Amino acid sequence: MVDILRQYDWVNEDALMVRSPGRVNIIGEHTDYNEGFVLPAAIDKAVYMAIKPREDGRIRLTAHDLGKTYETTIDQLHPDESRGWANYLVGSVAQVQKQGVAIKGFDAVFTSTVPIGSGVSSSAALECATVFAMNQMLGAGFEKIRMVKMAQKAEHEYAGVMCGIMDQFASMMGKKDHVIRLDCKTLDFDWVPLDLKDHRILLLNTNVKHSLASSAYNTRRQECEQAVAWVQEHHAQVRSLRDVNLDMLDAYVAPKNALVDQRARFVVQEIERLNSACSFLQQGDLQGLGQKMFQTHYGLSKMYEVSCAELDYLVEQVEGNGDVLGARMMGGGFGGCTINIVKANAIEELVASIQPGYEQKFNLPLSWFVAEVADGTSLVS
Repeated sequence: MVDILRQYDWVNEDALMVRSPGRVNIIGEHTDYNEGFVLPAAIDKAVYMAIKPREDGRIRLTAHDLGKTYETTIDQLHPDESRGWANYLVGSVAQVQKQGVAIKGFDAVFTSTVPIGSGVSSSAALECATVFAMNQMLGAGFEKIRMVKMAQKAEHEYAGVMCGIMDQFASMMGKKDHVIRLDCKTLDFDWVPLDLKDHRILLLNTNVKHSLASSAYNTRRQECEQAVAWVQEHHAQVRSLRDVNLDMLDAYVAPKNALVDQRARFVVQEIERLNSACSFLQQGDLQGLGQKMFQTHYGLSKMYEVSCAELDYLVEQVEGNGDVLGARMMGGGFGGCTINIVKANAIEELVASIQPGYEQKFNLPLSWFVAEVADGTSLVS
């Protein structure tokens, strides 16, 4: 990928090169905004960026894969929907400026191996790449956690997506052969070893994104907040579903509304599942991890109701297959990928067995890729 960037005449030995990865989330879905835990990992699919300062205050951004360039100046950093892809970069530069750093003009070009639209956070990878590159170029001295928060703010303020912090955190803080157990309430984290032995992470992309996703997301958040409010009437210290247990749901939520109880119950159980999954990983028990993944999918599909026919089909097709330890839908729902833990030498045969039936049933292509767990955002030497 570096060779692609070196095609540009200004990219020489003085230019900085940065790599910033996409991410997967092994388990822990819809727990982030409920102040629970998530278990993401950076992957080997990444954004590669070259950056070099200018002296004229101009910012020239080039998306190599799109064949497009966007230009602005350091005193014209504001949200603009018409920018499209460039908003992720401009928004990230603006966050550096908001920290009181005297920014300067620059040229930047990027290319990417992160599949767009597959739910592995290509936008977070681009934001983290930009913030990290600016920090290096300007010698700002930001710590990584601070850069994570800046990248998230870029998404909020310039892309208009009120995302949680998991995507940027995983991209910036990833560690090869480890997952990150991230506490979304405190941002405390630890790296948990991920030894897949003779298995690999396989992502099967439904290539569908239903329009229900954003409205359902908002509704689920409201349902979770309602459950918390009912529990708070009896336990004032409760601030989120992170503080709620099943006995509280039985006593204060289930009698009031079965559907709200169902949503909240999934989240409380999912937090428990994630902690169990970490224990399994520390014991090297991939079978135990896989079973938790299947349970999560069932909960997302039947209790939280954010799956769809395409995702359910892909999970049903691998359940009971001895070469597949676990599978579930990944992400917000209603499309995107399933994440599967599959024996390495069985992947191609597995995809070949599922692909024709999926494409015939849904009249959609089934695409796939293998993701290796990799380090987070860094300089390319």
